[in-house]
Formats: sequence, structure tokens, C-alpha cells
Amino acid sequence: MARYFMELAYNGTKYHGWQRQPNGISVQEQLEKAISVILREPVSITGAGRTDTGVHARYMVAHFDLQQKLEEPQKLAIHLSRYLPNDIAIYSVVKVNDDAHSRFSAIARRYEYHITTQKNPFLNGLATRIKFKPDVDLMNEAAMSLLAYDDFTSFSKLHGNTKTNLCRIDFARWETHSDRYVFNIQADRFLRNMVRAIVGTLLDVGRGKITPDDFRKIIELKDRGKAGTSAPAEGLYLVDVIYPEEVFVKDNFK
Repeated sequence: MARYFMELAYNGTKYHGWQRQPNGISVQEQLEKAISVILREPVSITGAGRTDTGVHARYMVAHFDLQQKLEEPQKLAIHLSRYLPNDIAIYSVVKVNDDAHSRFSAIARRYEYHITTQKNPFLNGLATRIKFKPDVDLMNEAAMSLLAYDDFTSFSKLHGNTKTNLCRIDFARWETHSDRYVFNIQADRFLRNMVRAIVGTLLDVGRGKITPDDFRKIIELKDRGKAGTSAPAEGLYLVDVIYPEEVFVKDNFK
């Protein structure tokens, strides 16, 4: 068996998330069907993360094993991109060591959440529209407190099957881009629904519903019921997956 890493991106609007679902089409299913048709052997794909329904990935990594060895792996990337729907793009296919794992070998992941305050047909489904101008300084003050904690039960989906709610957040900050507000957050791992729950609660800070000190108390309470409503899926993007250099070096397409 030979193991390969794949770099890809997708618009998640039409998909029931990354992972295969019994009652809805997923990105994983589309990829597995396409590779199996092209290479004429059944292929199982493992992603670096499991994005939820409607969430996008500007940069995703996945791995798969093949019985056959590809002489020119990049040709498979080209063929896959041509075969797949326009909302999924494959940028590279690279041979890696047999113990390299797209999910467990990753040391950090980065997400962005995009918000707009204006009606924009070119951002429809790609950013969340809000009807107020948020106080970015207050939201950044609250976001900074995330770095002081490691238990994010307050932002974890209820009744999840994760063994621990501990994460190491490297940075979390809002940036302003014309009529858009973009939240950047990087951590060693993310809980299910974590980023959307954080964004929804930070927006409560930005509209003056709660204070940065209230935000810190919500983290300390470790109670999802005390945090804000999760922000919609359409504004969330997985934008980076980071590996040790000895595991995987990214292509230069980014």
C-alpha cells in the first residue's frame, strides 16, 4: 500500500459536511467515488477535519491509501479536478510516509469566519450578514481571553462524543476589511461547533449584550447553555492545516 496526501478546497453550501452521511451527499463521498472511478479500485479517504453542513474549506488536507503506486501523482489531482463538480477543487496529490496521517499528524488548524453588514449578492452564502455594526475593539478584548484558557466546554456541541474539551488556542482576533469583518482563530484542535459558538458569543459582545468580562465568565462556567447562539455555517471557512515539516510540506498553490 502507498499513502498519499491530497490538498483541496470546496464550497460547502450544497454538502452535508465533509463526512459521509446516510441521508445526504458529502464532500468525502464525492471524492471517494471520483477516485474509485478514475483509478478503478475502491478508495477510502480520511480528512484533516470534519466540517459541518454548509461549512467551506479554502484549504483542506486528506489522505488515502492505494494498492497501486502512482508514477505521477499530480496527474491524479488534475484528473480529479476535471471530474469533480465545480464546487470542489483538487490542488495536489503527494506521496507521503506510510505513518503520515492527515488528521492525527496535524499540529494546528486555522479557521476564518466572515461577516458582512451590507447586502452583497457576491457574498450570498459565503458570509453571514448582520444588521448592526459590531464594536470590534470590544470583541477583540474578549477574544484575547480565549488564550488564557484550555477548557472550552462552553463552546462545545452538547452531547458530543469527544473524550476531552481541552484545546490550545494560538491566536484569536477580528480584522476589518471594508464592509466585512473576519474572525481568525488557530488552535491545536477544535471541538464540534466550537468556532461558530465562539463567534456567536463574541457578536453578543460586539452588540453590547454582554461585556468582555461576561465572556470570560462564560468560559469559566463550562456550560454551553450560558454561551450565545452559534453563528450560521455559511460564514465559516477552514483555511489552513499545519504539519511538522518531516510529515508534510505544503504545495505552493496557496
